[in-house]
Amino acid sequence: MTTLPSQLPFPQAQLLLHELNHRIGNEFCCAISVVSLAAARSSNKEVKAALTDVAELLHHYAEVHCALQMPEHGIRTDAAAYLRNLCLSIRRSKLNQKKIDLALAARRLWLRSDRCWLLGMIVFELITNAARHAFAGGNGLIRVELLRAGALVECRVLDNGSAPASFRPGRGLQIVHELAKALDGRFDQRFTAGGSTSVVVFPSSVGPQITANRRTTARSQNRFGALAVESTTDNSRDYREDWQPQRCEIFA
Repeated sequence: MTTLPSQLPFPQAQLLLHELNHRIGNEFCCAISVVSLAAARSSNKEVKAALTDVAELLHHYAEVHCALQMPEHGIRTDAAAYLRNLCLSIRRSKLNQKKIDLALAARRLWLRSDRCWLLGMIVFELITNAARHAFAGGNGLIRVELLRAGALVECRVLDNGSAPASFRPGRGLQIVHELAKALDGRFDQRFTAGGSTSVVVFPSSVGPQITANRRTTARSQNRFGALAVESTTDNSRDYREDWQPQRCEIFA
């Protein structure tokens, strides 16, 4: 994640971020072209197959980068469709080789594009952390849930892995906390014997009636607490049986 100098005015900072994304996208294209050309020129079948796999993996990484680009300011985006595209790209680039399944349960939810973008970066970090730390030998399930409760949006990222005993929150989780603050929301993560649950709760829109309303903030905190308690109870049932919501899509 790139941090822009705080003294830059927003339009200029946004322009520089778009330029950076454009340059990274071009570099991905160049790398894919070089590897694809080398594969085409190779007469060795094993080398050709290996290079083709590398080119395909680079393409999937480019898809993740494209999905996480800053959207146009001021438009509204269906967060469910946005997360579906992001999760599919993450599955192809990071999870397939580890044999980790990824499921998304979400209904249509319209958010301002910049808030949807912040949510996408949070989900990306949480999925990446789970894939890296929760499944030492690969194989497992990560699940993303998105729902709306009144004026609040709740997003969960759950896994059925196990955190290593020496696990300590790193820069990735620091970024998640900062992104949650940018959404005027809260983030919490709990670990149990059955896996981990990460929850971010934030207002669906930003305005004086939300940011200045103490009762709304209290409801967010109360609801957030209820989610945290719910995620740590009754681990005796099968993990996949617990996860049977409507409109659940498993990416393969």
